[in-house]
This record gives sequence, structure tokens and C-alpha cells, in this order.
Amino acid sequence: MTEAEIIALRRGSETPVRAGVADLQGVAEDLSAAFATDPMFDWFMRDDAKREAARLRLFKRLVGMALADGEVLRPASGGAASIWLPSESLGPSSLIEELRVIPTVLAATGFARLSRMSAMRAAMDKHHPTEPHVYLWFVGVRPEAQGLGVGSRLLTAGLARVDALGLPAYLESSSPANVPLYRRHGFEVTREIQPRPDSPVMWAMWREPR
Repeated sequence: MTEAEIIALRRGSETPVRAGVADLQGVAEDLSAAFATDPMFDWFMRDDAKREAARLRLFKRLVGMALADGEVLRPASGGAASIWLPSESLGPSSLIEELRVIPTVLAATGFARLSRMSAMRAAMDKHHPTEPHVYLWFVGVRPEAQGLGVGSRLLTAGLARVDALGLPAYLESSSPANVPLYRRHGFEVTREIQPRPDSPVMWAMWREPR
């Protein structure tokens, strides 16, 4: 990010806007940078020189899916993003869709860590709420833009839209440092999710509509 973009984020002068297809690369780069040291990503991502490129490729796939099925919010100059999905878009994927993502998943984990991602997905699916809600799939801020209130503004903007729908919201936090932030925005921990004994813990959090 440029110094001018960071200054704009620091001043809080940028209201989050809805991202479009033209923003896919930038959103993927921002989220990839934001999750570079995330405990769960660190656990299931491949551990070699290809990790950085594989993580960006994975986020490009995920952001592309989100742009088709949900809503992506970001500051106008970038640096952060949040992804919100309606619960009705979270049903089981078709066999064709699963086959399409295999190359991206294998590139992300390598064969050695593929079972880790599978365990994570299974645990998340097992505990995901079944009642109608909006799912906060990702929210992330690039390291150089953290501590400026950007994540909080993304949450405020997204939750205003969720509340307008009269729906609850759900997320899983894989970073214990973020749990207090989500609590300040009305989320409460409902359970701890640990995909395997050797994995990090995720905190499932739920927020009633306001």
C-alpha cells in the first residue's frame, strides 16, 4: 500500500464499498497478506517456498466464489476486505464444483497437509448453524493497515446490512486476538472447534440481529 492510502485509512475517511469483479485481484492480495500468519492457515497451508503463491491462488478462488454468491466489502483504496455470504448459499457443493477446486486445494496444502484442510472443513461443516443467517466468511486487514480501525469499520458496515435484513450473523475466528473485537460488535462465543488434536482452535461466534 502507498503512504497516501495508509493515511486515508488512518483518518477513517473511507466508507467501505462493495467490491466487484474488477477488484478480485486486489481483494485476494489483501486477504492473502492479512492471513499470512493466521494460526489455522499456518497449520494447513503447505510449508515450502510455494506457500505465498499458493495462498494467493486460494484466495483468488475464494473471492471469486464470494463475488458470485455473496457480498465483498472493502475500503475504496483497498488494504482490507470482508466477505459476507447468505446461509442459503452454503449448501453441499456438487461433484463438479468439488472437482474444479481440487487443483487449487492441492496447490494450497500439498499432499502432506491435505488431510488437515479436510479435517478443518469437516469440523466447520459439522458445527455450522442450520437456521437462516449471514455468514462472515472472512474479514482481514493487511499488516501495514492494522491497528487503524479498518476492521471495525468493515464490521460496522457489514452488520448494518445484516441488521437491515433482520438476520443473525455467524463467524469462526481462528485468532484469539480477534475474539474481543467481534464481541464488541455483538458476537458471542458459542463453542470452540478443534478439527484435530494437533490443530489450532477456532471460536464459533453468533450475533442476534439488532
